[in-house]
Amino acid sequence: MTRSFDPRHIEFRSAHWIGDRYVTGPSALDLRRPSDAAPYATSPIADLAVIDEAVQTAKAALKTSGWATSRPRQRTEAMHRWADLVDAEAETLGRLESLASTRPISQSVTVDVAVTAEQIRFFAELADKEGGDVVPTDGDHLGMILSEPYGVVGAITPWNVPLSMAGWKLGPALAAGNAVVLKPSEMTPFSTLYLAELAVRAGIPAGLVNIVLGDGPTTGASLIGHPDIAKVSFTGSTLAGGAILRTIAETRIKPMTLELGGKSPQIVFASADIGNAAACIARGILINAGQTCVAGTRVIADRRIAGALLDRLCTAMSAYRAGATWDAASDFSPIISERQIARIDAIVEAAISGGAERMLGGRRMARDGYFYEPTILTGVAPDSPALTEEIFGPVLTVQIVDGEDEAFALSDHPAYGLAAGIYTTDLGQAMRAMKRVEAGTIWINRYGRSRDHILPTGGYKSSGIGKDLGKEAYRANRRQKSVLVAI
Repeated sequence: MTRSFDPRHIEFRSAHWIGDRYVTGPSALDLRRPSDAAPYATSPIADLAVIDEAVQTAKAALKTSGWATSRPRQRTEAMHRWADLVDAEAETLGRLESLASTRPISQSVTVDVAVTAEQIRFFAELADKEGGDVVPTDGDHLGMILSEPYGVVGAITPWNVPLSMAGWKLGPALAAGNAVVLKPSEMTPFSTLYLAELAVRAGIPAGLVNIVLGDGPTTGASLIGHPDIAKVSFTGSTLAGGAILRTIAETRIKPMTLELGGKSPQIVFASADIGNAAACIARGILINAGQTCVAGTRVIADRRIAGALLDRLCTAMSAYRAGATWDAASDFSPIISERQIARIDAIVEAAISGGAERMLGGRRMARDGYFYEPTILTGVAPDSPALTEEIFGPVLTVQIVDGEDEAFALSDHPAYGLAAGIYTTDLGQAMRAMKRVEAGTIWINRYGRSRDHILPTGGYKSSGIGKDLGKEAYRANRRQKSVLVAI
């Protein structure tokens, strides 16, 4: 049975989720589907009063439910029931995800929803396995490190993969004993709202998961700056991360996890398997039409294999099929908005005006919606935004080098250090690259995250602070208290 669906027949609620109910507000934001540019909904903007209601609901739920203080295995069991419901409601969640995001229905059900359920289960199992410690002290004392939840976590997720990003935030925070007030992107809130509804249906106490809709300047700033938000978790652009840092500095200092932008290199050495490298690079830039923070946007290729690699890349990237996110035959995404596609086009045209050669694509597609061609640029000027800025689109630059040292030097970006890909069959070279390249995640002879949720993700430099996923994400949602007892 095909997964294709008619977006006009999908039911959803455009309201905040606070406690166990939808809370309406004045419609303030007009939403358009990126696949056809059609207006389809409006969304409220949560002001400080709505944020305060959500935060106070979360505080009260923590107090009355005993979520943080009862047997940890109870949290595990409730979260497993939640993950089971996510699996059971995969078609509904997938359609809500693909309705207005950039995620094709062929991927949102089998990847996004499935990964979200896996993440919930992964973090659920840490609830009764991660705790404090007894530490060595002198013989007249007993030293302990206690581990406690923060309380209410404020989370903000992006529009590019909204459902799994919600799993990144909700999973570790709830497993660690916290409540959450989460603001999804104003452009893609509906799968996250249904995920919160499923949490209550699964038996997670009402009020522990609250979803507030709205924009960054009003809703996001009010959430981050609320005095009862004890910890912040954000995934998004480096620019928005800087705004969050300023808000925290100006209101109340609190711990934070920030997973921010990237300009990730993919280094192809002469010994690489060129077929594998081309396939991985194509996926690494075209998944979600390049609209991921880890998109492998900068190919750095050894001169000896650069021509063959370019030929393979042009073939691989031309094979992707653009189409509406509700069409099961589509595997190439639209761009999220008119504003974003105009920015991509401007960066590409500026690069070409500056001397770059358009090897593939480089134009807006002549079809409804916001679609941009898979693009390869060579000969890009070193100071071009195509090489220096996060484009968030299907644009790949190719630089040609002579040798390992030049490749490593080009791989370093002055601001970003989120991820990198290395292609080589030389084990020593792979080990040197692993140590030399400055990035929070290194993929060797592959590109992109696996479903091994034990591996943390997070960047160097301006690509972030702290880690998501892995045990590190769970621990980031707990605070430590040192205790020394005189015997």
